[in-house]
Amino acid sequence: MRKFYWYLTAYIRKHGLVVIGSVVAAILVFSFTIPTVVTKLEKSSYKYVGVIGEYSLTTLPPSITSKLSAGLTQISEDGTTEPALAKRWTVENDGITYRFVIKEGIFWQDGKELTPEDITYNLPNVETIVTPNDIVFKLPDPYAPFPTVVTAPLFKIENEKYHFFFTRPKLVGIGKYHVADYTTTGNPTASLTELVIDSPDERLVYRFYPTEDAAITAFKHGKIDKIEDLSKPYDIFDWDTLSVDTNLDQNNYLAIFFNIREPIFDKNVRQALSYALAKPDPAVRAIGPISANSWAHFSGGKTYEKDIDRATERLLDAIPPFPLEMNLTTTALYQDEAEQIKKEWEEFGAHAYESCRALDAITDKAECEKVKIVVTITITNFPDLSNFQLLLIGQENPPDPDQYALWHSDEDTNFTGYTNTRIDSLLEKGRQTFDIKERTEIYQEFQQFFIEDAPAIFLRYLTRYSVTRK
Repeated sequence: MRKFYWYLTAYIRKHGLVVIGSVVAAILVFSFTIPTVVTKLEKSSYKYVGVIGEYSLTTLPPSITSKLSAGLTQISEDGTTEPALAKRWTVENDGITYRFVIKEGIFWQDGKELTPEDITYNLPNVETIVTPNDIVFKLPDPYAPFPTVVTAPLFKIENEKYHFFFTRPKLVGIGKYHVADYTTTGNPTASLTELVIDSPDERLVYRFYPTEDAAITAFKHGKIDKIEDLSKPYDIFDWDTLSVDTNLDQNNYLAIFFNIREPIFDKNVRQALSYALAKPDPAVRAIGPISANSWAHFSGGKTYEKDIDRATERLLDAIPPFPLEMNLTTTALYQDEAEQIKKEWEEFGAHAYESCRALDAITDKAECEKVKIVVTITITNFPDLSNFQLLLIGQENPPDPDQYALWHSDEDTNFTGYTNTRIDSLLEKGRQTFDIKERTEIYQEFQQFFIEDAPAIFLRYLTRYSVTRK
């Protein structure tokens, strides 16, 4: 015991100050660092979010890219385009040249200042010219909606080290959040399975699922705490432990598209079929192809509320040359609505047949057989836009009211085969006119004549759901 005392006192005499200093320093360090770490952990709360669809690091959905970066412009609440990373822009050479002046003091997430040389949009047939303070885009033709094109968030790809010896692409943006980590199904450019993004006060962990059902299953198993942009209600919506947000998405609508190439779908038939259907509640109703929240929306014109007498009149005004045996293609999501459409149309066909038989003006009663309606339904995950008669699908509205790609007769993306020289002329003028008042008048005239022509039956805006665990 005495020997131990001697060793201890000798050690204290030799190293005592170092030991005491180390203890004091440790107390001071932990006193300051532990609260800081705890506070940091509290701020960086984890949120696990399910995303439906297949995405890579360079094809992320807008719900994520909008957090990571910004574009030269952005869409304002009233649907017009306003500056974002650009300070301002001018339109030159009769709408062929756009010059964007870049804001100063904007920095990438790696600390480097944004310069015009950094701005890279992959725009076919567009010449890009960089100057010290601005970036110039030269287009092949005048294009008024161009400012909406550059709302796409800007990114650059750098290489980062991971697992000590390897490198992989790193996505760098300008937003509040930055990419902290990610995993893929294979090589770094393959489909994402998880993406982690950080801000100063929270961490979002996105987990990717091929279908809504897979995401719902993951939610039930506790792998995620939130799912955004669901297309329909699910059984979990009744749980007391979660909250459900419902949003009417006026940028996407549901419609029945006619294949105008089919000889039975002349204007009379299209209008008759439009009048024959009950329409959704006005609160969710879509009237035409331009969103109700757009500055160019036209609130007048035909609404085609259900009117069997009017539908019968239009159908018997010129009896179709062939029997109305039609195939309606849709996805499983809209199968119930397709069944209701089939029911209403076939009931209307029976009514039109009896009216035809009773009409003295029609002497050849055999012709009445042609107004009977028979509808078959095809359910598919991937509708073939090149092979259909009637197509019940959702369609996205572009941020600008320009409808050229979908309805101009020269466009390959005009999958209905719709042709109308007056509509073509209005669509051409709409994208070459730069005064907002004149553009509004053009697109409202377009909507008036387009709705009258009825190349599609517009039903409703799509409802989106988000679920969050409480």
